[in-house]
Amino acid sequence: MADRLILVGMMGAGKTTVGRRLAERLGWEYLDSDAEVEAATGSTVPELFAARGEAGFRGEESRVLADALSRTDPVVVSAAGGTVLSEENRRLLRRSGPVVWLRARPSTLAARVGDGTGRPLLGVDPAAALAALDAERRPFYAEVAGTVVDVDDLTADQVTERVLAATRAGGRTS
Repeated sequence: MADRLILVGMMGAGKTTVGRRLAERLGWEYLDSDAEVEAATGSTVPELFAARGEAGFRGEESRVLADALSRTDPVVVSAAGGTVLSEENRRLLRRSGPVVWLRARPSTLAARVGDGTGRPLLGVDPAAALAALDAERRPFYAEVAGTVVDVDDLTADQVTERVLAATRAGGRTS
């Protein structure tokens, strides 16, 4: 397995939870794109959206992704859900190490994010917004991921085990 592991997927797919568990199991550092954006800017994601709009947030998101993927120490990176919208980010992801898509049905995502508090793209109908975002982003996740793990009916520990098994074997799973 490489010394870098990248998780992609929609909000609510479990990237943060699984990413932390993977990093702990591997003895690696863990970086979460959204947390890195917040640390770099001193603003929360909703505050950045309000002050700079989605384009301003996406610029910060791209910058922290590039920084995270340029590190030389072993690291698990949870890439923000919208990272894949940028062609440059997709190129960077494809060449930066094993990419695992934590794939979930929109209904699973909606159950996990609840009313969408703190998630600017979800608006007043999180379930409908998640379904639309998922439809838009699925082809991009498929483009960058070398491994797919379907998370809907799995615990975080089971997802962690599947990611480890698949990335060690260099193959795809679901």
